[in-house]
This record gives sequence, structure tokens and C-alpha cells, in this order.
Amino acid sequence: MPDEEKEQEETEAAEPKKKSPIIMIAVIALVGIALAGGISFFVATQMMGGGGGGGHEDDFGDIRNHNPGAFVKLGDPKEGIIVNVGGGRSSKFLKASIVLEMNPNKKDIMTETGSLLPVAETKILDTTMQFLRASKIEDLDATKQDDLKKRLKDLLNSELGSGAVFDIYITSFLLQ
Repeated sequence: MPDEEKEQEETEAAEPKKKSPIIMIAVIALVGIALAGGISFFVATQMMGGGGGGGHEDDFGDIRNHNPGAFVKLGDPKEGIIVNVGGGRSSKFLKASIVLEMNPNKKDIMTETGSLLPVAETKILDTTMQFLRASKIEDLDATKQDDLKKRLKDLLNSELGSGAVFDIYITSFLLQ
């Protein structure tokens, strides 16, 4: 019997040693899977533009995932902007309502209440009016509206500083 007890003790002592490597392998596998999943999620969200944090800049210079900006309507509150387009000899007029989404963190262009400083407002209106006056009638076609907004946004950001204008919205557009 003493031999049987020794064998049983050896078997019991050997079993915990066998379970220990299996548990370690399982823990390492779970940690590896969690790490791979985390890395995959991070890469996927950064590639798709959905990552959290400071924002993601795409090929067009658009800043995504930013805090909401301050919305500013250009021109007269009722009429918007009325401008002669297509050059000096053209008799075409454009009546448009344009709303800018401005970066509220730009203290040199925005007040704390979310309105434009007079200097910034003057620069924005002057730049926008010159841009629209110089635009050709073909450039104002509805199919080219996204390009028109991108070019105006780039022009305003070069005038006011990078990142000043988040986006441009055209809420009405009448060419006559």
C-alpha cells in the first residue's frame, strides 16, 4: 500500500504541473487575440476616418471628427450674396446663401460668443465676392458645386489661416 500512496501522490503532484502550462498557453493566446483585435480596430478606424481624438485629415485637407464649428452666414441675413458673375461684361447675376462652418478655436477670427471679428468678416466677404466674380458661368454648374465649395474653402483658409474654415454650405443658389 505504501507504494500505491506514493504513486497517487506523484500523480497528484504531476497533474498540477500539466494544468499550469495549458492555462499559461490559454492566457497568452487570449492576450494575443485581444492585442491583435485592438490593433486591427485602431488601424481600421484610422483608415476609415472614424478614429477618436484630434481629427483626421484626408487627401482634400478636410478635417474630420472635429467639434462643431460656429456657423456664419455671409452677406445679408435675408438676401445672402448678390454678385455679377462671369466677368465684367457678363449680365449674369448670382444670388446665393452661403454658410461657413468656422473653427471656434481660432481666436484671431472668432469672438467668444461665436461671431466673426470685423477684420475677419471683411476678409471673408472680400475673398468670397472676388472668387465668385472671377468664376466662369461653366464653373457654377450644379454638377461642379463640390469643386466650387472646395476651391472657396481652400482660398478662405489661405487668407485666414489653415483650419479656419471647416466646411462651406450653400443653402440657396440662383443664377440668372
